[in-house]
Amino acid sequence: MSDIPMNLAFGFAWGPGQIILVLIIILLLFGRGKISELMGDMAKGIKSFKKGLSEEEETRADIAKSLEQAAQKPDPAVRPTETKVS
Repeated sequence: MSDIPMNLAFGFAWGPGQIILVLIIILLLFGRGKISELMGDMAKGIKSFKKGLSEEEETRADIAKSLEQAAQKPDPAVRPTETKVS
């Protein structure tokens, strides 16, 4: 095992004061409007991703259902072979 404590990152322990200071600096650099816009875009991306996953599952279910139905129906292009009885 390592001798470094798990709460160390970048060489020092992150306490509540350091986290608040970093958040304030980020807020000053980017501004409140830019951060809220970024969070809104992130939320839209997550919603779009979840919608894509659900649509993929529906498509897979539809394909499986149509394959099952096709397997149960006889193919009209294939004619049964006639056997002559002698």
